[in-house]
Amino acid sequence: MPVAAGKREATKAQNRRAILDAATEVFTEMGYGAASIRDVIRRTELASGTFYNYFPDKQSVFQAVLEEHTTELRRRLREARATARDAETIVREGFQTYFSFIVEDRPLFEMLRRNAGTVRELFDTPALELGIAELRADLAAQGVLPAGLDLDALAAAMGGVAFELGIRLSEQEPPDVERTARFASELFLGGMERLVLQRDA
Repeated sequence: MPVAAGKREATKAQNRRAILDAATEVFTEMGYGAASIRDVIRRTELASGTFYNYFPDKQSVFQAVLEEHTTELRRRLREARATARDAETIVREGFQTYFSFIVEDRPLFEMLRRNAGTVRELFDTPALELGIAELRADLAAQGVLPAGLDLDALAAAMGGVAFELGIRLSEQEPPDVERTARFASELFLGGMERLVLQRDA
């Protein structure tokens, strides 16, 4: 019985993998709006009904593809922020890591390039919300930011700017990671400095 159960789990994992790989190709080539579940299934060797054992609709598989890539991105961001010893480093390293990952992860890069509008509409997905929550937790845990800053607002703003500039980066040819990371970093470092000055005035 354990052998049979193990084989079933392996088959389920393979089927899910096949669907995600096919969906990545289809959404990148056709775009979310033009793509259909049938297009995804055609890229696999699975029966039509098998798709619905794993995903209820097109949006759910699109979100799953994004979540798969953003899971690794969140891991790298937390790792980069964990070593920061001052406010400038935590901001610069975070943005540099974020934009570098987008360019290095070609499937994610092409998905953003082709589906910017759809990704923007789905910004409040659990995976992206979790990324904002982790950023807020790391900003608080490091204790390197000026006291009195609204960390909820700061994390939301940094996440939103990173997201929008990441989409813009995907539309550049060639993408300029250094310039984008520098712009975002200076924007927030300068903004935080001004907030502190206003508070202390």
